[in-house]
Amino acid sequence: QVHMVESGGGLVHAGGSLTLSCTASGQIYNDFDLEMAWFRQAPGKGREPVAAITWTGGSTYYVPSVKGRFTIPRGDAKNTVNLQMNRLKPEETAVYYCAGDLPGVSVWDDEDEYDYWGQGTLVTVSS
Repeated sequence: QVHMVESGGGLVHAGGSLTLSCTASGQIYNDFDLEMAWFRQAPGKGREPVAAITWTGGSTYYVPSVKGRFTIPRGDAKNTVNLQMNRLKPEETAVYYCAGDLPGVSVWDDEDEYDYWGQGTLVTVSS
């Protein structure tokens, strides 16, 4: 079983910044980093994609609403990813989830592409 664990959530004022981290551990049956992504679920809404990074780190993807404000760098450890969030908006209050899968994800923003999910970390952006 692969365990995904997010951390770094908290309360910030609108316009503030926060960095989330996610690490995958357990039985990962590949020789490379997982392809990893961030999704979020706002209160009363469905889960939506935020950003993703390929296992090589050569490509990153962002939804238009966060492009230019968020970045998704790899962490220093294998199967670790961060989400650097700047100029946060109140409507971005959500539980943020990291997701991962073996290399080969073809549609980065489709949650069904990812087999491994964390429990989520809550980000609250006050007005």
